[in-house]
Parts: sequence; structure tokens; C-alpha cells
Amino acid sequence: MIRAGRRKYAQNSEELAAAMGVTIGTFRNKQPYADEDFPPKISSDEARVKLWDSEQTAAYLAGRPIPELPQGGDDQDLLDRNEAAAELGVSPKTWDKNYKTHPQIAPHLTMVKGVEHCPRGIVQAFRTGKGTGSGSKGRPKGSGDMVPRDEISARVGDLLDEDPSVTLATVQERVGLSYAAAARALPRLRGERIADLLQDDPDLTPEEAATRLGYPTAVQRTALTAAATELRARHVQPYLQRVADVLVGAGLAEAQDVRVQRLEGDVLAAAVALSGSGAAALVWDERYGWRTAVSKRHPIGKETGTPPEGDGIRYLSERQQPEPAELLAALTDRRHGSKHPKTVHPTGGTLQG
Repeated sequence: MIRAGRRKYAQNSEELAAAMGVTIGTFRNKQPYADEDFPPKISSDEARVKLWDSEQTAAYLAGRPIPELPQGGDDQDLLDRNEAAAELGVSPKTWDKNYKTHPQIAPHLTMVKGVEHCPRGIVQAFRTGKGTGSGSKGRPKGSGDMVPRDEISARVGDLLDEDPSVTLATVQERVGLSYAAAARALPRLRGERIADLLQDDPDLTPEEAATRLGYPTAVQRTALTAAATELRARHVQPYLQRVADVLVGAGLAEAQDVRVQRLEGDVLAAAVALSGSGAAALVWDERYGWRTAVSKRHPIGKETGTPPEGDGIRYLSERQQPEPAELLAALTDRRHGSKHPKTVHPTGGTLQG
């Protein structure tokens, strides 16, 4: 399985062979992954397409200790057909014929490196009858939300106040959310509350904060990941606002509050709308730094896992957080910048105690 939050690290045989500097033919003939010290596959044993975690294989090839992956069991774990079938107690052929096409499952299928996967939570909810149709008290997976988006946080927060161990199924039922919306909102709010507590009491470890808030052990990992993302967002927001204010002072933007957004994989990004420049907006992405954007309405765009490139996109600095004056100079002088990011910055992970 692909552990929750690890999708971007999925690596197939061709990519692994290239990382090892050998042809795919040599790789398949010699099967270096058969070595007992080689990182284990993250695909099922019966899977036709073999997958590994690229952070683990990179560490192995560099002679470094191989990092451990998060424990399985998270609702956002991605299961291949064999694993999904096993979860339901049926054969892979039965999964293909009778289950993957079901309207409560089909909308959630996703391709990773050419392999179809389904979130564990979707399979488990189907198995237990949550949101699958007649007699179900939960919201059907894939159905629309019944509450306005700007009310979701407050409504889910009320449930957390009542019961810190509230489940996704309860959130779906009582708030009227789809599974996907509940799975986004609940861990994020738990993470925000952990972040609040850590800022109020810096002597606490993240795990102690989660326990003090009453979060069950089973949900603490996702909550701590969300807390780490929230703390990164809080740390960078004043810098992003300062950049926006400098652009306003230079007559290149209207006054605005910069909002830090969370992309797939807990990547942080933000946009500053421009009004006196040839670009529609400036976008900051914690992996690639600052770039221009051509769309004012959707400047950040859809997450693809690769740096956005094309006409009108110019990366303005090799640094992740250049001084606003440096950024302003690069924006106004087209001789500065490049079409591709010269540096890719790593994103943050879970909190450490």
C-alpha cells in the first residue's frame, strides 16, 4: 500500500532503474530488489507493477539508514486492487467485476504510476455499510456537502468540543459532509488545536499536546502531521504578507490579506494578486519559491507534482524566501528570473518531540 501522505514518493521500476544508473532490462534481469537489505516494495506481492518508496530507495543507494514509513491503517492509505479485495474478503477478480465500479467506490479510484488505487477509508466505509445506500446513516461517498463551506470548520469544531475522539462517520452524519470533506476537515482542525497548544506551552511535546486534547492514539499521527503543516503556515504567513505589502507600496498590487493554502501532500502555497504588472499574480510555493502566474482567478492552479512552466511563468529567485526588495526588483526587471525553478526545497514533515 501507499501510506497516507506518501503518494508523491511512489516509484516504479523504470524510475528506480534510472536512479540506480542501469537500464530497465538490466534491472529486471538482476532484480537488485531481491537483496534482503533492499527496501521492501510498497505494492502488494501479487501486483503486476512493482512500486517502492523513493525516499527509502534513495537512502539505500546513498548508504544511509533507511527511514521507516508511517504505520498502515490510516483512512488515506492507498490500496491497490489486491489489497482492496483483501480488505473486503473477496478475490481481485471479484473486486474488478463487482466492487470497483460501484458508485460509492468508483469516484474515489486514483491512478498512481499507472496503478489503480482506492483509499482505505472508502473501502472500509463500503464494507461496514457507512454511506453505501439503504439503511446507512452516513453521507454517501462522492455526494455533495450539505453545509456551506465557510461553516464547515465551526460545525466540525463543535463536534470536537463535544468529543475529541469523534469519528469521520459521525462528522459525515451530523454535519452532512461527504467523506472527502470530512477527511480534510477533521484532521486539519485537530492539527490546528495541537498547534495552538504548542504555541501556548512550548515545553509540551506534540504527542503530549495531542494526548492532553484527548485525541485517540489511532488518529494522532494524522493530527500531528496536520499540526506540523499548520505551524509551518503560521510561521511563513507574516513573511508572505510583508511581500504583499511591499508590492502594494510599489503600486503593483491592491491591499489584500494573504492566505496560505494547503496543496496535496501538505505542501504550502500562497498567491498575491497583482494590478500594476504584466503578470496576473505572484505565487509562492514552499518547494519552488516565487513565480509569476498568468491566471488571476486561479493563480496557483491544479497540483500536478511538478513545477508549473510555460508562457508567462517566470521563477524570480533561487531562494525560498528572498527579501521583498529582491523580489520586487526581479519582478520589474525581466532580465531576472528563469523559466524553471533552479532549486527545489523540501517540505516539512511530522512534528518532532
